Amino acid sequence: MTLAMSWEEWARHDAVALAGRVRAGEISAAELAAQAAAGIALLNPSLGAVVEVFDDVVADPLRDGMNAQGCFAGVPYLMKDLGPTLRGRLQEMGSRLMRGNRAAADSHLTGRIRQAGLNIIGRTTTPEFGCCSSAENPEVYVTRNPWNLGYTTNGSSAGTAAMVAAGVLPLSHATDGGGSIRIPAGACGNLGLKPSRGVFSIAPHASDLTGLVSIQGCHSRTVRDTAAFVDHCRGGAPGEFMPYWMPAEPYSDLIRRDPGRLRIALSHEWGDYRATPHFVRELERIGRLLESLGHHVEWALPAVDFRAAFAAQTTCYISNFAQTVANLIAPLGLERPPEDQVEPINIRIWEAGRNISYTERARMQTVFNTTSRAFGAFFEEWDIILTPITALPTPVLGTTEYLTISDNPSVLDWFGNLWKNFAYTPLANLCGIPGLSMPLGWQESGLPLGIQAQAKQGNDGLLLQLAAQIERALEGRWNDGKKPGVHVTQG
Repeated sequence: MTLAMSWEEWARHDAVALAGRVRAGEISAAELAAQAAAGIALLNPSLGAVVEVFDDVVADPLRDGMNAQGCFAGVPYLMKDLGPTLRGRLQEMGSRLMRGNRAAADSHLTGRIRQAGLNIIGRTTTPEFGCCSSAENPEVYVTRNPWNLGYTTNGSSAGTAAMVAAGVLPLSHATDGGGSIRIPAGACGNLGLKPSRGVFSIAPHASDLTGLVSIQGCHSRTVRDTAAFVDHCRGGAPGEFMPYWMPAEPYSDLIRRDPGRLRIALSHEWGDYRATPHFVRELERIGRLLESLGHHVEWALPAVDFRAAFAAQTTCYISNFAQTVANLIAPLGLERPPEDQVEPINIRIWEAGRNISYTERARMQTVFNTTSRAFGAFFEEWDIILTPITALPTPVLGTTEYLTISDNPSVLDWFGNLWKNFAYTPLANLCGIPGLSMPLGWQESGLPLGIQAQAKQGNDGLLLQLAAQIERALEGRWNDGKKPGVHVTQG
């Protein structure tokens, strides 16, 4: 098959640039889809990142109702196999239990994505129910990091992270219940924004408020792609439990201007959790970069009871995932999740969480409130807090202690071990504040290390503005201009 572009040319384009070429009549949406599908065919045998390609939509981008006049003009897009549903398409959630599960309707956000002109051509890998840190069950699939195939991408937006990093497509769907946008972005060298509460709808099945921590988003390689995605896909469905807010101006306009001089705090000591010395040095190095851009940078920390916050977050996860499992097994006529179809930790989560009382949830929400107020008070004095994206290095494949195939008999111990590594992202979900992983650092293994910026609720635009300022200072060379070894240009 003759492709419309060389892979070098393809990799130089972000989604906004590809859409511009479509509008100029230089290339068609079908040619873009064919190129992305060819990239998947080329690299997916190595990466294990895409569950399915929708060949009918590759052949006919208008087949599922994509708006060719939308901002993205038919740019190919992959949907994580979790969260928003696609009418008539499989959604199997990384689980043997859900094999063959087919959606009856599009979710609200799916409609927004199609209306924005994104052509959904397939679905990407995720751990079972999005619950753990890596899409890595050999009985389902194993997703590998394109920077080094011996390492995980982290999770749960695993396949998206790998496909964007490998240059297969510039933009792809991700979700985040405790870091699942930001953590794999950090390990794979992508930009990953977890927006504030009240940006992307998860209707009709829940809302930001009833779900408490789950947020939608994307991975990209340029700030303007993320800005355009948020601008054109945000907004609530009828009957939301809370207001869905709009910024004073589109982010696509805001990011063209540098922010003013920002008060930026650095931190890596979150309660009992500490980053490795190498990660701390990388954080300090990026702090100096921000000082060179004119910002005030020093060490500071919110006055949060971190132990209480992580205990409440654990209660939330156990009870939420238990209900997820309960809601999936009930239509199947099952009284409990079958051990040959559901991973061990998810069964233990169901056992631990199915009878959590309203009183326990009320205590949890009280801690959510005090934690959120503490962050709110902190952001009265500081504009942004900067942390490493994780406290510990990205695990090699086969590190089962973080996986839901773990044989750990204690759910509480399993979560406690998770927080030792993934300490810096989940409280943003608890508080509803935005967090952005930027590909600025390096791990000792040679993998990227995301540096996370967080701001007060509703200040998503400030994070993108800062990222755009950094991007200009770097002349667009995120990851120091390096590409992973597994990349379309190396194919």
